[in-house]
Amino acid sequence: MPRSGAEARRRLQQAALELYQERGFDQTTAAEIAARAGVNERTFFRHFPDKREVLFDGEADLRAALMRAVAEAPEGLEPFEILLYAFRKSARNLENNRPFSEPRWKIIAVTPALRERELAKHAWLTDAVAKALRLRGAGDGLASLAARTGWATYQHAVQAWIDDPTQSLDAHLLRAFDDLRALSTTILSGQTQAES
Repeated sequence: MPRSGAEARRRLQQAALELYQERGFDQTTAAEIAARAGVNERTFFRHFPDKREVLFDGEADLRAALMRAVAEAPEGLEPFEILLYAFRKSARNLENNRPFSEPRWKIIAVTPALRERELAKHAWLTDAVAKALRLRGAGDGLASLAARTGWATYQHAVQAWIDDPTQSLDAHLLRAFDDLRALSTTILSGQTQAES
């Protein structure tokens, strides 16, 4: 029996991850997760409102960390550089939790209900990043565009890291943002030529 709330929460998360991999999300119940973790079902529901949320724990912490990192980014950076700074800081936690992060992403990828929940999480986090950029003085339109594009680039980097763990998440982030800059430059260059 876990001795602390944090230990029970961690065991519930691990049990859920194992069961979702073995049986699939839809075939696993909260009671089965609780039993695997060595706690009762009431304990499960004290920690998580439903079996989806086991995989989405820490959202509020991530949101706060991203907003703080955007606020703390050095002065004089453009919005994309601010976002790269913030994502690199927050990615450390994801990288440190790879044994949980990687299977979590794979389970979400094959489960429609979880993909829907993941999209809602992404929208909430994107809004937070846009708000943080606005607090730094970016206009509404620019903050929204930068947050959406930056978040998509971050997600692209995380997927690349899951697919290719031989390089760090930081290396994948740097490459993804470099690719985005190159793409933007190509578009602007092509537009300038077309106007000539």
